[in-house]
Amino acid sequence: MTATRTVHVEGTTPYTVTIAPDLIDDGAALTAALRGRHALLVSDANVAPLYADRVETAMRAARPGLQTARFVMPAGEHEKTLARFGECLDALAALGATRDAAVVALGGGVIGDLAGFAGACWMRGIDVIQVPTTLLAMVDSSVGGKTAVDLPTGKNLVGAFHPPRAVVADTTTLRSLPERELRAGLAEVVKYGAIFDAGFLDWLDAHADALLARDDDAIAEAVARSCRYKADVVARDLYEHGDRALLNFGHTFGHAIETEQGYAGTSGDGLNHGEAVAVGMVLAARLSADLGLAPAADAGRLQALLQRFGLPVALPAGLSPDDLLARMRLDKKADAKGLRFILWDGAGAARMIRDVSDEAVLKVLETPR
Repeated sequence: MTATRTVHVEGTTPYTVTIAPDLIDDGAALTAALRGRHALLVSDANVAPLYADRVETAMRAARPGLQTARFVMPAGEHEKTLARFGECLDALAALGATRDAAVVALGGGVIGDLAGFAGACWMRGIDVIQVPTTLLAMVDSSVGGKTAVDLPTGKNLVGAFHPPRAVVADTTTLRSLPERELRAGLAEVVKYGAIFDAGFLDWLDAHADALLARDDDAIAEAVARSCRYKADVVARDLYEHGDRALLNFGHTFGHAIETEQGYAGTSGDGLNHGEAVAVGMVLAARLSADLGLAPAADAGRLQALLQRFGLPVALPAGLSPDDLLARMRLDKKADAKGLRFILWDGAGAARMIRDVSDEAVLKVLETPR
C-alpha cells in the first residue's frame, strides 16, 4: 500500500500538496480548502470524461449544498489562449461565483495554468485548488502559483503569480496517461536533480524501470521529492527575483522550440513541453561545457539519463538556429540587460548566467550531435 505523502509549501500564502492514490474520490481531501459555496471545475475534453463526474460527486458528498459548474475546453497547449481564458471567466460569471468561490483545476499543465489565471483575475483573486492529472503538472505547474496563457509570439507571456489553496495529486490518474506524456513528465523530474541534487539523478537512474512501469510507490516518491525541491525554492522566492529562476533550466531553449513549432506537441507534429525541456537541458548543459563552467562528462550523463526515459535530446529537424535565438529574446527570462540563461557548474549545481554571446548560443544550436 502506498502511503500518503504531504509537502508543505511555506511563505506568505502557505498550502499543502497531498500525494496518494485514489484522492479524486476523496471528498474530504478535495474540499478541505474550500471556503465558500461555489466551485467551478475546469478541465479539458480528454480528462473530463475520465474524472469530472467522480470529482464532482465526491465534492458534493463531502460538502452538501455546494454549487458546482464545469468549464470543459478542448485539449492542447494551442488552446491556452486569451479567448479560452475569457470563456472560463464567463463560466464563473454564469455560476455567480462570489469572492469566497474556488476554481478547481482538473487536468494537466494547460488546465492548471489557465484555470489558475482565471482564479487570479476573477474579482481580483479567488481560491484555486489544483488537481493535477499528469506527472508534469504534479511536479511542476501545480506547485508555485505561476499562472498564464500563451500568445502567438511566446509562451506564458500573460499571467500572474497566484498560489493555490491546495494541491491534490492522485497518482492513480497517471495510469490513464499516454506513455509519451509520462515520459515528458519525467523530464521535469530529472530537472530537479540536474539543478539541485546530483544524488537524485542517481536515485532516478536506479528506479527508472519502476517509474516507467508506473509503480505507485516509486511515482509517489518521485513526485514528493520534486515537490519538496520546488517548495523550498518557492518559499524563498515566490516572484522569481532570485533562486526560483533556477527552475527554468532548459526552458529558455525549450520554450523557443515550442513556440517556433506553434505549440504542435499535442498533435504529434512537434515536441510537447517536457520533450522540449529535455532537449533544452541537454543544450544548456552543452553550452555550460562550451563556456568552461562544467565538465562535458556531466552533459553526457544527463543526456544518457534522459534517453533512458525515452526522451529526445537533439533539436528537431527543420528549426532555424537564428529563428530560435530570436524567440529566446522575447522569453520571459530576458530583461533589460539581455538574455539570461540558467546553466550549471555540473550536476546538481545550477546558476544564472548573463551576457552569453549570440555566437556561443548559435554554436550550440548549430552543432550536430
